[in-house]
Amino acid sequence: MRIGFLITARLKSSRLKLKLLKPLNGLSVIEHVIQRAKKVVECDDIVLCTSKSNQDLPLVRISNENNIFYYCGSEEDVLQRMLDSAVFFEMDFVIGITADNPLFSIYHANLISDIVRRNPSLDFIYTNGLPMGVNIYGIKTNALKTVCEIKEEIDTEIWGYLINRPEIFNVHEMQVEEYYQRDNFRMTLDEIDDYQFFRTLYGRFPSGDIIEILDAYDLLDSDQKIAEINNHVVQKDLDENAKQRIAKFYTDNHEKILNIKNKIYNN
Repeated sequence: MRIGFLITARLKSSRLKLKLLKPLNGLSVIEHVIQRAKKVVECDDIVLCTSKSNQDLPLVRISNENNIFYYCGSEEDVLQRMLDSAVFFEMDFVIGITADNPLFSIYHANLISDIVRRNPSLDFIYTNGLPMGVNIYGIKTNALKTVCEIKEEIDTEIWGYLINRPEIFNVHEMQVEEYYQRDNFRMTLDEIDDYQFFRTLYGRFPSGDIIEILDAYDLLDSDQKIAEINNHVVQKDLDENAKQRIAKFYTDNHEKILNIKNKIYNN
């Protein structure tokens, strides 16, 4: 089984322009994500999965400078971009993270790889209990093929509702250990206060350091003012109409989707 690591990244953010290129204690945000990905030991390839838009060319350059692969695909359809990248690099399963999360859990990414290699029947696996921005996930390439074949959604930036469907896929929720659980930390990059949070946190560690999550927790527990910098930021989510539309689609087309899935998996 070939397991790859996909970093989905674009530079189109309107709330915090060019956020992935912003400096963070000696490296850019995207470089921190790449350096963490290199610590996921059970992955065959790391691919920065971006778009064909010229505005994303700086990400291609950074990929080359950091000796990882890149793939330029759909501008709006993140799932299609991920699928095309996985197929191009002949991956059976992908572990993935959005580049907005420069402190994703390396430990749990490695755990996902171990679990999938022991149980290749899994289609989708995700962690539960980590702070926003630390959780990690894995998806079978055939599950991506199935969703991209049947979905009616084009803008799939928020795509979890399309693939976390236990009625269709073999989904595994990995509850993390209690000492990794925090519900009062926000560790993802979307707005200026998120950036100030990361700048302050990273500034307490040596330049270029690959920060262990538990070390970050220790710092935030000892200085709660850092966590308060961005704990008011509201995370983007699908609106309720979109959620209901997706749920209805899966209910109305249940047998059809299962048939398409079976054809893809048995091909």
